[in-house]
Amino acid sequence: MTITVVLGHPYPRSFNHAIAKHVVEALQTAGHAVAFHDLYAEGFDPLLTGHELATDDVRTNALAEQHCRELQLADGIVVIHPNWWGMPPAIVKGWIDRVFRPGVAYQFAGDDDGSGVPAGLLRARAAVVLTTSNTPAEREQDIFGDPLETIWRNCVFGFCGVALVVRRNFGVIAGSSRQQREQWLAEAAATALRVLGQAR
Repeated sequence: MTITVVLGHPYPRSFNHAIAKHVVEALQTAGHAVAFHDLYAEGFDPLLTGHELATDDVRTNALAEQHCRELQLADGIVVIHPNWWGMPPAIVKGWIDRVFRPGVAYQFAGDDDGSGVPAGLLRARAAVVLTTSNTPAEREQDIFGDPLETIWRNCVFGFCGVALVVRRNFGVIAGSSRQQREQWLAEAAATALRVLGQAR
């Protein structure tokens, strides 16, 4: 399988980076072709331009164009980022804005003005979202309603035709033991292998 893995965290020594390393190594060891992108390290520009919005033309930015191509070819997708204010970091939101675009990830019917229900265009049948937080799960659900679950499952991947979406949040990261983090890293890799394996 061809799998796109996208990491959105600015600090190279973060637990998110450790998750990405373990997941990529596990997928490669299992024989998958992995296209890995550390959005901060590669300098991905998250700003959607007026030209892109008006024309759906991303060719003015080679990196964004590359991401669009790889997204279209991916059999599976993994996204890794922290939970900041119930949202992904801005660079991840900008990646969605610029890469999950009409003609790449979804398409409205020819006579649809954009108010209807689009057809998802992604060939990926499965996506895994691995997030981190310092909010206990009960508080996240009871107080905040876990907005990341809705964003990724319904607003992004479901909208674009990905049938199987699994999100796993790891936390509380602050104060966690080395043993706990090692267990989480193993679980992250196992989750990616299991879920993406179901999409074959």
